[in-house]
Amino acid sequence: MSTVKKSSGTTGNQSKRIKVAAIVVAAVVVVVLLAMWIRSTTFGQDFIQQFPGHSELPAGTPDGLPAWLGWQHFLNAFLLVLIIRSGIQVRTTTRPAAYWTRNNKGLTRTKNAPTKISLELWFHLSLDVLWVLNGLVFAVLIFATGHWVRIVPTSWDVIPNAVSAGLQYASLNWPTENGWSNYNALQLLAYFATVFIAAPLSFLTGLRTSAAWPKKAAINKYFPIEAARAVHFPVMIYFVAFIAVHVFLVLATGVLRNLNHMYGNRDEVSWFGFWIFVISLVVMAGGWLLARPLFLRPVASLMGKVGR
Repeated sequence: MSTVKKSSGTTGNQSKRIKVAAIVVAAVVVVVLLAMWIRSTTFGQDFIQQFPGHSELPAGTPDGLPAWLGWQHFLNAFLLVLIIRSGIQVRTTTRPAAYWTRNNKGLTRTKNAPTKISLELWFHLSLDVLWVLNGLVFAVLIFATGHWVRIVPTSWDVIPNAVSAGLQYASLNWPTENGWSNYNALQLLAYFATVFIAAPLSFLTGLRTSAAWPKKAAINKYFPIEAARAVHFPVMIYFVAFIAVHVFLVLATGVLRNLNHMYGNRDEVSWFGFWIFVISLVVMAGGWLLARPLFLRPVASLMGKVGR
């Protein structure tokens, strides 16, 4: 009887997934057809002509992508991949491989005894610290070099241009890509949201849910841990979705030229940036494989006590 019930439940779940998939496909088809129809109208054509999908950058904006941005891009991707991996481990691990306790001495000495946390959580928090430091360096450099205007809206016409870019993407007649000089409005808004909204939210909510946050802080009344948890995981989902769309567009809009922009510091179609990208993937894969208790224990023991 239990086997029959289990089989019936599995069949029901599969049926629901098929229905959801069918609804998603139907919705995508409707959106594409609607966008194509709008573009065929006089209104749609006039709208796209008036708002081509990108805002004009202020005079004096630096052209091209600097070499330091390539390093920042690699470090950010490397750390984000491991942060997402370790974050999922923290949520799903029921029996941690080991526990870590901070050394309570020197500059890190506190009145109360350090809290013991899982090795997975220690790894996640350590990666967070490196990611935040990398983000701070990025913020300093983009504002110091003037590149901030490429990912921060400077004109209200970014809104209609974003609508125009979205309409062009949806109609499968994509806007002209020129990432070396100027992102389209949707890209600009996505980068702005990622750097200045999602990243700070991820950091603050993650810090609030960690053992490093003071348990009796006055702000806890207005920033409860339940609220932080409710925001932290959806922000991670946002980052996963952003990475998926970002990688897809890199591959679909001129992969060699895009990879040269991101990794080769040049605006040309060649294999130079591609091979640097391949090397970065090898490094990421190595980091993924080494992110195991066997290799994490000796590193964690340099900063605290590792045990059961």
